[in-house]
Amino acid sequence: MPRFFIDLHDGANFVKDKVGFELSDEDAVRTKLVRIMAKIAQEFSIETERQDYLAIVRGDEAQVLFRAHLSLDIERVEGTVEVISDET
Repeated sequence: MPRFFIDLHDGANFVKDKVGFELSDEDAVRTKLVRIMAKIAQEFSIETERQDYLAIVRGDEAQVLFRAHLSLDIERVEGTVEVISDET
């Protein structure tokens, strides 16, 4: 079974996957990638206004196969905001 490596970068820290995962095909890789990014999103800090993560999936020959970007940006809105209804 092929081995895939998922490196993570949060804008300040880079973690290179040196162990990898044995996964059957690219669909299994995509599933693993989504689960990892969802886990990261669950652990976002409530104290930080902006958080970004980049995951890079490499194959066993170091070729980049996928890239996933996860971002959360929270900003305070001052004053009133008009809400536009999608009902017509």
